[in-house]
Amino acid sequence: MSWLLFTLHLFIGATLAGVGIVVVLVAGLTGAAWLWAAVLAGLVLAFPVAWIVARAMQGD
Repeated sequence: MSWLLFTLHLFIGATLAGVGIVVVLVAGLTGAAWLWAAVLAGLVLAFPVAWIVARAMQGD
C-alpha cells in the first residue's frame, strides 16, 4: 500500500495545493506567505485523503 499511498499523495497533494492557490488568489491575498501557506495546507491535507482513497481502492 505504500507505493499506492505515495502515488496518490503526489496527485492529490498537487491538486489540493492548486485549489488552495486559486482560493487564496481569488480572495485577493497575493502575498508570498499566503501562497506558501496554501501549498503547505494542500500537501498536509493530502495525507489523510490519500490514505482514505488507498484503503478504498484496496478494499480494506
